[in-house]
Amino acid sequence: MSADVPSLRVTGLAYAYPDGHQALFGVDLAVARGERVALLGPNGAGKTTLVLHLNGILTGGRGTVEVGGLPVSKEHLPEIRRRVGIVFQDPDDQLFMPTLRDDVAFGPANLGIRGAELDARVTEALTAVGLADLADRPPFHLSFGQRRRAAVATVLAMRPEILVLDEPSSNLDPASRRELAEILLSLDVTVLMVTHDLPYAMEVCPRSVILSDGVIVADGPTPDILGDVDLLAAHRLELPFGFSAARMTR
Repeated sequence: MSADVPSLRVTGLAYAYPDGHQALFGVDLAVARGERVALLGPNGAGKTTLVLHLNGILTGGRGTVEVGGLPVSKEHLPEIRRRVGIVFQDPDDQLFMPTLRDDVAFGPANLGIRGAELDARVTEALTAVGLADLADRPPFHLSFGQRRRAAVATVLAMRPEILVLDEPSSNLDPASRRELAEILLSLDVTVLMVTHDLPYAMEVCPRSVILSDGVIVADGPTPDILGDVDLLAAHRLELPFGFSAARMTR
């Protein structure tokens, strides 16, 4: 892929659910290769609807979505779903095999990858999240933080263009939050992180986008976004008590 082709380009995306609820009203968003972007916004803003368009789970609205220059359309869905890896909020939605190794191998094996190449993919993904020594452990024997990292590994094994994370810091203890942040910062992959955790957005993503009532209302450097108290208040976003975006950038 050419360096000037963005990992993600969303143009004029509008979508209404069958019950008539209009969730998106013409969203435009471009994310460059290797960028880490936080997608912020209140509940009901349209964040999930947008994310479900990125790998073709939702289709049929107006506008276009391209991943690495490839349109998200029916004929391209297998490749799109390899390119866009979604890590869900509950890791148990993605871990269902007898061992961690089996879980991480599942996606690539479905692509027809076998033998030494499959083993290399599994080792590479587990090493990236710091779990290579637990490859033969049943997932339900892992801590919650380890399962969250294991879910990331199942996606990394597909070698995606974009890693989409839904509330990755939720329910993690402080050490697990830090470990996951360090992993995300080390990955050579485009990251789109959906989160209500504004300090985590600050830690991981240099750029933030606010989606509110189905439209993008702000897009810029995360310190600028989080430093605009009136903007946050207008869209039901709140910093923790005592948190200062300005202080974190010094």
